[in-house]
Amino acid sequence: MRRSTTFAGTEFNDPGFTAPRRAALGLLLVVEQAVAITLLAWPAASPPTPVVPSQPAAARTVAVIPMGPVAAGLADRIRRDFDGAADAVTRFWGDDWRRDVTIVATGSDEQFATLGGGGNGPGSDIAAVTTSERIVFAPGAAGMSDSSLQIVLGHELFHYAARPATAADAPRWLTEGVADFVGRPATQRRPDRADVVELGNLPTDADLDAVGHARSVAYDRAWWFSRFVADRYGVDVLRELYVAACRPGHRDTDTAIRETLGADVPVVLADWRRWLGG
Repeated sequence: MRRSTTFAGTEFNDPGFTAPRRAALGLLLVVEQAVAITLLAWPAASPPTPVVPSQPAAARTVAVIPMGPVAAGLADRIRRDFDGAADAVTRFWGDDWRRDVTIVATGSDEQFATLGGGGNGPGSDIAAVTTSERIVFAPGAAGMSDSSLQIVLGHELFHYAARPATAADAPRWLTEGVADFVGRPATQRRPDRADVVELGNLPTDADLDAVGHARSVAYDRAWWFSRFVADRYGVDVLRELYVAACRPGHRDTDTAIRETLGADVPVVLADWRRWLGG
């Protein structure tokens, strides 16, 4: 079973924070999306249908379950932020995703290891795990700032919503970059010029599996590319790229980019680097 991690720093009060400065915060929390084996057996889903603005989206039901009194405060914060996170997912993805959502706030490392699929013992830096059945928050997530918790929740809800239309072998730099695009607040700020060279390359799986500063940079690179596509081509095209490159039976990445963005990968990447330089 392939596991993919998503970087989420503990402080995102400044949406323009770049990886080098954010790494100095010291405490690293990682949001992990567990890709379930059952995903391979799911039928290919049709591309999402955007919501018509004049037609309000149907309500969703969320069950936020605290595992003991220690997790009650975290559960309350998740309930408070859920509607905003779900609205962000629907604005990007469309309204055709599950109506019921289960989120568990665990009160101990042992609970998190059990409900999150194992391997997350004491001292783990994982903040949350998304499976096909639920989103599970680690007890350490209670220490995140409000802005970071909102980002984590939006990011994980996108993974939860897009799971039926996402193949197990989808390019991680795109699945994670788009999830961050949905979860992180919008900002017009570009990275500092000194960081452009470091950020202007798509991350590999090894980059995304790194630790500390290297992982922070990898996730920022994925996020900045998604931001570039949304800014240059439009949010709808970013969603089309995700579907083309990530759905079951997807095209190879180079073909998906060429057919969706109308240019070969080297041309798109060169344009992205110019855009980063602002």
